[in-house]
Amino acid sequence: MSDKPNMLKVALVQHSCIDNYAANLDTATQAIRQAASDGAQLVLLPELHTSLYFCQTEDTSRFDLAEPIPGPTTEHLAALAKELSIVVVGSIFERRTAGIYHNTAVVLDADGSLAGMYRKMHIPDDPGYYEKFYFTPGDLGFRPIKTSLGKLGVLVCWDQWYPEAARLMALSGADLLLYPTAIGVDPRDDEAEQTRQREAWITIQRSHAVANGLPVLSCNRVGVEMDPSGQSDGIRFWGSSFIAGPQGEFLAQAGTEPTLLMAEIDLARAESVRRIWPFFRDRRIDEYGKLLNRFNDD
Repeated sequence: MSDKPNMLKVALVQHSCIDNYAANLDTATQAIRQAASDGAQLVLLPELHTSLYFCQTEDTSRFDLAEPIPGPTTEHLAALAKELSIVVVGSIFERRTAGIYHNTAVVLDADGSLAGMYRKMHIPDDPGYYEKFYFTPGDLGFRPIKTSLGKLGVLVCWDQWYPEAARLMALSGADLLLYPTAIGVDPRDDEAEQTRQREAWITIQRSHAVANGLPVLSCNRVGVEMDPSGQSDGIRFWGSSFIAGPQGEFLAQAGTEPTLLMAEIDLARAESVRRIWPFFRDRRIDEYGKLLNRFNDD
């Protein structure tokens, strides 16, 4: 028998970031404390929450933001997790060694230990999101991280567009899917295009909940961050963080302002949902071999 709880109170810290490490970490710290005071057992922070989203340009000086794991941010979050007896999921610009850097999520268990980490696997390279310049693709695979609250299937931002990543986490026993995120729109796009992009982002992640019968937690940042190069109008991060149940139903949803979003999740529902929607039973694993191809020409 598992000793994980059936009911789990979770919190997402949706906040804006500035060009000040200490201030950003203090913002997260205050929100984590408030979440714990309100009964949260698990707190998820946005992607790269200790700095501005520096990937809008390619700038070698930005590698100075990277830190080792364990390192200052991990140690700070670990101390908080232990003090408050909660699980904290943070996001680090990891310096593994000179020339190898990762976009890494860290999971600190309620006793302050580093339960595990996940290095972002899918790395985008688009205007305003020049992540391939900064991040080496992850090499830890799609393995859930075991904590005192259950197994956390932690993925990061661009990973959220890939059903394969969510499926592999689910097949490895994840109890939840978590997505720390930094995503928004080009302010120059018209309102209809901005809406389409935001709705697509919400829909794809809700579909991971449905297809895998698992709750999904998606935590984004908010605010407008200008392009240091002046070549664009920057990024308007759309927030819209949400918590969904195993049928994709919204349990809580934020708007575009800084928000401490909370919900209670019934982890036992995943079992009952998978009984009425037995997608795993009916998978044709004998016919999926071509998924390993880049493209099927025949």
